[in-house]
Amino acid sequence: MRLILAMVSTLLVLAGPARAAEEVVVATVSGGFDAVKDNVGSAIEGKGLVISSVSKVAEMLDRTAADVGAKRKVYTQGEVFEFCSASVSRQIMEADPRHLAFCPFTIAVYTLPDQAGKVFVAYRAPPAGKAFDPMRSLLQGIVAEAIR
Repeated sequence: MRLILAMVSTLLVLAGPARAAEEVVVATVSGGFDAVKDNVGSAIEGKGLVISSVSKVAEMLDRTAADVGAKRKVYTQGEVFEFCSASVSRQIMEADPRHLAFCPFTIAVYTLPDQAGKVFVAYRAPPAGKAFDPMRSLLQGIVAEAIR
């Protein structure tokens, strides 16, 4: 087990930040953070889904900045919605029980200090493959609805 974890850790390190950036889908919209955040929440709930939590990541980073010696403000505002779809989750997990690791689904909404008037909506891109088509479609649909 330790050997497997070490191999996975090594692969993740070798993949590096460039690979991580490829795995995040980001949409940009002009507007205010609160309006876009509300649109994302409404789009999720409009699909009949329940938001299990909203993590206030930007507030946490600001609150802990001095504790970790941070010098730079990363986000002006930033929150992450966590939610799940019973039908979509079942489909991806029936394809492979290890896919439990992809639940809950998340969509982040954030603003950056140097880009006033822009709001970013992001999610982790599901892996390639037919099993993830329903998850990909769900996330794309929620974001498209939220930013129009």
